[in-house]
Amino acid sequence: MGKLIIGRYLPGDSLIHHLDPRGKFVGTFLFVLIVFLANNWETYLLLTAFVLLAVKLSGISLKFFIKGIRPMIYLILFTVLLQMFFTPGGDPFWQWGIFSLSKLSILNGLFIFIRFLLIIFISTLLTVTTTPLQMSDAMEYLLKPLRIVHFPVDEVALMLSIALQFIPLLSDETTKIMNAQRARGVDFGEGSLINQIKAVVPILIPLFVSSFNIAYDLSVAMESRGYHGSEGRSKYRQLQWQAADTWMLVVFGLLAACLIGLRSY
Repeated sequence: MGKLIIGRYLPGDSLIHHLDPRGKFVGTFLFVLIVFLANNWETYLLLTAFVLLAVKLSGISLKFFIKGIRPMIYLILFTVLLQMFFTPGGDPFWQWGIFSLSKLSILNGLFIFIRFLLIIFISTLLTVTTTPLQMSDAMEYLLKPLRIVHFPVDEVALMLSIALQFIPLLSDETTKIMNAQRARGVDFGEGSLINQIKAVVPILIPLFVSSFNIAYDLSVAMESRGYHGSEGRSKYRQLQWQAADTWMLVVFGLLAACLIGLRSY
């Protein structure tokens, strides 16, 4: 099983790495909204070309991205199958009880699959080109207006940043535990569905214990460094908005306009 790369920062000197993290957050959010404008092959081809260009500009290998999303592919396929078998409409060429297949449902399933991949790619691109500290600072800045209603912006930004970093950590811990179980003769891919579920159960308890240990070590490290909330804390590195960040948002606006134009084809 490949390693989940979302949440892992990869150092680099590319254009994407040097963009302001606030702009990258806003751009990622805009892309997730823009994806839902796509409704035909032309729009999805444009979105795919856009994502591939962004990956190219990041200087990170496309193969690395593909290997990184491999652990999530089963969840995506499960969602696609639900979409295919439960989508009403069209003239079904196969039907059994509540399940049916039609040209419309298969097309919608393919579009859902592409949509999931594009969103995962662009979200992963954000995390692999932005340091955890930059992500925390960007989230804190974007949530700043909520301070008016006494919302704990700094604490929430830190919590979200830590939670995002826990994704690859838990993925690595799961892999270690599964390898240890395999060394004891457990086979996770054989037998009936019930047997496979039973084989997964022994993973959960050590995974929870490992998660709590990681969280405890993190709390001790933060306390030993004198962290007691953001009150009175200053920042050594200040975020700098540049012309490239403005142009990036302009590109997202042009992408949305092109998709709207292509929807009628």
